[in-house]
Amino acid sequence: MLPRDSIIHFLYQLLLDFFIEENMGKGGMSHENDGNQENMAAWLLGVNNLKIQPFNLPPLGPQDVKVRMKAVGICGSDVHYLKTMRCADFIVKEPMVIGHECAGIIEEVGSEVKHLIPGDRVALEPGISCWRCDLCKEGRYNLCPEMKFFATPPVHGSLANMVIHPGDLCFKLPDNVSLEEGAMCEPLSVGVHACRRANIGPEMKVLVMGAGPIGLVTLLSARAFGAPKVIVVDVDGNRLSVAKDLGADEVIKVSTNMQDIPTEVELIQKTMGYAIDVTFDCAGFNKTMSTALAATRPGGKVCLVGMGHGEMTVPLTPAAAREVDVIGIFRYKNTWPLCLEFLKSGKIDVKPLITHRFGFSQKEVEEAFETSARGGKAIKVMFNM
Repeated sequence: MLPRDSIIHFLYQLLLDFFIEENMGKGGMSHENDGNQENMAAWLLGVNNLKIQPFNLPPLGPQDVKVRMKAVGICGSDVHYLKTMRCADFIVKEPMVIGHECAGIIEEVGSEVKHLIPGDRVALEPGISCWRCDLCKEGRYNLCPEMKFFATPPVHGSLANMVIHPGDLCFKLPDNVSLEEGAMCEPLSVGVHACRRANIGPEMKVLVMGAGPIGLVTLLSARAFGAPKVIVVDVDGNRLSVAKDLGADEVIKVSTNMQDIPTEVELIQKTMGYAIDVTFDCAGFNKTMSTALAATRPGGKVCLVGMGHGEMTVPLTPAAAREVDVIGIFRYKNTWPLCLEFLKSGKIDVKPLITHRFGFSQKEVEEAFETSARGGKAIKVMFNM
């Protein structure tokens, strides 16, 4: 007869294997990959040069967890790095593992991690702040100058079989939230943080400039925060139809011509039917910001979310005379619990945003990034690992 401890260990392992197998369908495809196989990752080696190569992980620290990646989304910043080896002021100077929108399954936990166990499905917040600077102590850790963020040079990303990450930045998924939805917490967090910064509530009439992935999650977030009317503006008819399907009250197609701003502002305000309290510029171009400043009511707010241009020339003086507040956002802070609650409750549904899925092979990685870069009908491209 087997010792009691051996029986307990055997049953635990049996249940764990069953749990992992059952949950593959919630956001990933299972591939054989035992502990003896090399950890592989998608390395950015140069412009339009991605290669799946071995990725050696650091030792597991006492507060760390090892996570087997199951769902990883492609962000616009990932595409920028692939096409230009830079995004804003961040420049890739040496080979870097790419990817930061991710969720997976806990493989191993450090000795001091108490809230997670192997088999837990988790969404990962990708930024590790120092927790020592004044900004961190104020609670604004997203602005930490020492931030180490997945796939922001020189920090490696998460498009890999396995990653090591702090346990306190891994959030257990509710049973009814898939791994793909868990990976979508990262872009959704941008919209949630923007709505918090703008104090969106049940009396706020909202305009969203741009119907790309960030504009769409901002739309969803504004709705979840109680905004009674949201209008979305874009130059792309297909993306506007997606915005309409996701719950925008009205959508307006505009041009890229600066000369059209006065007539377009008039149309936007007429379509809203009320004064516009908050405008989110989720594109970040001269025209979108100029339109946002002109369309927003006196005493209202314009929140700059997108960063299409590194520098913009916009009519700030007329906006200042109307006391239009301009606020910015950078990434997010303390958003994962609320995102997961929105997903769990059904107040936000991000599944329609996932338009394309790929596996984790050299060919599929290349195809996935080209699909994302082309745009068109692609909104969120997701890897099922």
